[in-house]
Amino acid sequence: MAQGECILYPCYFNAGYSRREGRRVRKSLGVKAPVITDLERALKRAGVHYRIEDHHHPAHCARREGRIVAEWTDGKELLIKNVAQKLEARK
Repeated sequence: MAQGECILYPCYFNAGYSRREGRRVRKSLGVKAPVITDLERALKRAGVHYRIEDHHHPAHCARREGRIVAEWTDGKELLIKNVAQKLEARK
């Protein structure tokens, strides 16, 4: 991974998961069962360049959800919050 890139997994935004299971946003910002295409749409709305990779979250090795590597330099938590706000429109 190059400098200025952040990895995002769908589990970060899953309102049905606990923090221990990988959720990184408040439940109120999370969505039910997010998938890679949801994250893609949110990143497009935010104007962030990205690529999709066929990897899984280390805590969810049985699920092949994929991940997104986003070009971002302003801190991962800010990116996660921005994506979560864009996902809210899906609710």
